[in-house]
Amino acid sequence: MGVDISGILKGTQIDFNDLSGKRIAVDAYNAIYQFLSAIRQPDGRPLSTSDGRPTSHLIGLLTRNIRLLNAGILPVYVFDGPPNEMKLRTLEERRKIKEEAEVKYREALERGDLEAARSYAMQTSRMTDTIVSESMKMLELMGIPHITAPEDGEAQASYMASSGHVWAVASQDYDSLLFGTPRLVRNLTVSGRRKLPGRKEYRDVEIVLYSLRENLESLGITREQLVDIAILVGNDFNEGIRGIGPKKGLALIKKAGRIEATQYFSQIGEDTVNSVRQIFLNPKYTESYELNWRKPRIEELIEFLIDFEFSREHVISLISSLKSSAHMQQSLDRW
Repeated sequence: MGVDISGILKGTQIDFNDLSGKRIAVDAYNAIYQFLSAIRQPDGRPLSTSDGRPTSHLIGLLTRNIRLLNAGILPVYVFDGPPNEMKLRTLEERRKIKEEAEVKYREALERGDLEAARSYAMQTSRMTDTIVSESMKMLELMGIPHITAPEDGEAQASYMASSGHVWAVASQDYDSLLFGTPRLVRNLTVSGRRKLPGRKEYRDVEIVLYSLRENLESLGITREQLVDIAILVGNDFNEGIRGIGPKKGLALIKKAGRIEATQYFSQIGEDTVNSVRQIFLNPKYTESYELNWRKPRIEELIEFLIDFEFSREHVISLISSLKSSAHMQQSLDRW
């Protein structure tokens, strides 16, 4: 989930056309989890083949990337590498949440509450090595580059953005701003409509652009201070202080200047503060990558999806819109 500092950040609503011709580094795990969670059957079961192989991630990658490419947007997917040891606590907490959700999902099914069942089922999604390898294969067949980070995918994507190799990072989390991306795009890989929790209502989901520079200037703080706020609030690498949200954290850091001058420094601990700062301000990344968008390997892509029991006619219909996109071909030729 990343750090929740949304309460102090301001973004600008944009649309697909505003991103035409731009390279965007997509937080791969974040996007694929969205597909695995949201693309499900009415009772919450994931879409899968007759022998039980999940297909939600493939459907999501196919349809969303066709829309991105046809809009002239050039995505590159950045996958996580091995997690930092300080993230293991968060990963263990997420595992427990999934296990609890699985129990509640089965209970909801038994009492016939399909809406609750689907809600709980969305919390049980897991990223497996097989799903990762299938996703990478899918991207390769579509002609879309992908990179595996040495550690955190958002750190790698943020380095690429701050270096000018891509224009922005696309993720639902705000961590990329802490890692130093100049721009964060939210809702780029989600559906245009989202169901409201516990209600039979939907709301439109708009693409939102966040500028790191503009937010820091508006808040009157530095990126280093933004990281200190994230340490107080809590993030993937430390728990934070109970009762401190982003607004209170902002007020504390603006008054004190840095965590060391607050009453909470000893509670968090010097080692933790320094370690989390190091993760965000001097993250691990690789410079060994190439950004080459290629023409899709249409026949191989069709056969790949048919192997997952996709309808040949439906696949051909979808891919034909990609193949016939003049804007996409111009973008590919340009790069």
